[in-house]
Amino acid sequence: MKIRKKYILSFLSVLLMIPLIFDAKTALNGAAVGIELCLKTVIPSLFPFFFLSGILTQPASEYSGKLLSPLRKICGIPMGAEPIMLLGFLGGYPIGAKTVSSAYRSGAINREDANRMLGFCNQAGPAFIFGIAGAIFEYSWIPIMIWGIIILSALITGFLLPGRSSLKCQYKKQTMNNPLESAIRAMASVCGWVILFRVLLQILNRWLLWIFPTEMCAVIAGILELTNGCILLNGIQNKAIQFIALTGMLSFGGICVAMQTVSVIDKLDYKTYFAGKLLQTVIATVFATLLSIILFPGNLF
Repeated sequence: MKIRKKYILSFLSVLLMIPLIFDAKTALNGAAVGIELCLKTVIPSLFPFFFLSGILTQPASEYSGKLLSPLRKICGIPMGAEPIMLLGFLGGYPIGAKTVSSAYRSGAINREDANRMLGFCNQAGPAFIFGIAGAIFEYSWIPIMIWGIIILSALITGFLLPGRSSLKCQYKKQTMNNPLESAIRAMASVCGWVILFRVLLQILNRWLLWIFPTEMCAVIAGILELTNGCILLNGIQNKAIQFIALTGMLSFGGICVAMQTVSVIDKLDYKTYFAGKLLQTVIATVFATLLSIILFPGNLF
């Protein structure tokens, strides 16, 4: 099986090198767009949260208060892990995964709880949701509803995933691990994946995606890279389809976000992450479909 996997990866690598060689200009343009995106958007929006995710695993996080305890009971996370889940809901991809990983490495939570929390503690941030949805829909309450669906579907996913914990976080004193250095390493990895997928999308847009309908292009692009897929939804006229597709994309995050997540979770098991995101995407899409019948009557069928 391992040998077969190596052959497949080698074949795909050679296959992808062909457009890089014969259409280098497109690849260079994609890389330039990716670098610009990292410098202007990704680093300013994510780097502070990466740094705070390291700070959040320190003893001060033990005092999370009773306000978030209902969420802890719903999702079955360890007592004291509420701030980890909260930052995963508010920080944006892949801050939640980085925070869970930092908590595991510091000894605050065990491996089993960390693997389970990866399945629902890594969400699209409200700033991104409101920015993207606000550019597509004219009504300001629609982004709020999409955000609500994402949070609700994440909580349901946390409730459904097996392995609920009754333990308490074991926060320890500050270790030698430097949160600034950790944030820089994680940021470099994330930017690398962003640039790589921008190159891939640029090539696909030039040689393949143009043959598909607008709706299909948006879905394919969204599965690969979240931002580009969301932007392509502007070309769809049906508001119900826009609403459902955007909610599903934001819930899943795309393969690029998944690779970013894998790159920041160290030795944790990414299988639970993928299982959780797929389950959440299904739940969120069902909620969005039901709501679209009410919000956009006559548009869906």
